[in-house]
Amino acid sequence: MNIRALIAEFLGVFALCFVGIGAIAATQGGDLMVVALAHGLAIGLSVVALGALSGGHFNPAVTFGMLITGRISPVGAVGYWVAQLLGGVVAAFFIGALYGGTAVADGTPAPGANHTAIQALMMEIFLTFFLVSVIFGSAVFNNFSYAGLAIGLAVTMDILAGGPISGAAMNPARVLGPAIIGGEWNAHWVYWAGPLVGAGLAALLYDFLYSRKADS
Repeated sequence: MNIRALIAEFLGVFALCFVGIGAIAATQGGDLMVVALAHGLAIGLSVVALGALSGGHFNPAVTFGMLITGRISPVGAVGYWVAQLLGGVVAAFFIGALYGGTAVADGTPAPGANHTAIQALMMEIFLTFFLVSVIFGSAVFNNFSYAGLAIGLAVTMDILAGGPISGAAMNPARVLGPAIIGGEWNAHWVYWAGPLVGAGLAALLYDFLYSRKADS
């Protein structure tokens, strides 16, 4: 197992959670654009800085998509998952030390006040599908030089569209860490089921589309 890849995955998720939760704390959750840009910049720049080391998954759902399409081994996937989840926990711990435990709880994605867990689940499936589609289209199959920008913009777009309904996590590691530190477990299952389903569907679809393209 490549320790450098695991460190990269840890750092990428750490950046996402530290910057994302920090932006929510700094704005008291009152500026969706700032929150969306903070998450998008954290992921996009992490892909640029660390993607060459690990592929820049920074998300257990993305790793799941790579696993079911044969782009990472089961052992490798488990290593990535551990590193990613640990990155989220450590980031949430430090945000709690800086802003307080309430800020971490407030920065934990949860269904909006006027929305059900099922609506949040649907939103997480759609948003993660869009995100993983961009990852496969820009980085996996085409290796575009601007993949980091595209992925960061996809995260930003998704939060702008889905933040009020589900918190737009698209990433179990973005939820588990702050849930552990902040104690907010509302509809926690949504943030595993939704991203895994959305990522799996996108990965399988793009694998099919590009394999058919190669055959034509």
